[in-house]
Amino acid sequence: MSDPEIRDDRAAGRLEARQDGEVIGRIEYFVLEAPARALVPVHTIVEQAHEGKGVAGSLARELYAVAAREGVVVAPLCPYVVKWAERHPDEAPAADPALRTAALDWLRAHPGRF
Repeated sequence: MSDPEIRDDRAAGRLEARQDGEVIGRIEYFVLEAPARALVPVHTIVEQAHEGKGVAGSLARELYAVAAREGVVVAPLCPYVVKWAERHPDEAPAADPALRTAALDWLRAHPGRF
C-alpha cells in the first residue's frame, strides 16, 4: 500500500487524503480572515478501513505545511489536530488564543457550515 495523496480542496474547505481514487480521510476547515488570516480545522475524519495507519497525522502535518507555505497560522478547533499539535510543537506553532475565540465566534455565526 502506498502513501495517500493529500490534496487541498480550498473551495470545499477540505484537505483530503486519497488512495486509489477514493477519499480515505479528510480535515474539514475554514479560512478565518479576521482578526488575522488563519486556517481553522474543525473535524478530522478517517474512513474506518484506514484508521490506525497514520492518515490523520499525515493530514494534520500537511495542514500545517500549507499554512506555513501561505504565511498564515493554524487555529485548531478539531480535538485531533489540537492533540497532534501538542505532540509536534516543532511543526505546529501555537496560534494566538484570540484566533481561537474568533474562530469559535465564526462557527457560532455559521451553524450549518459544519
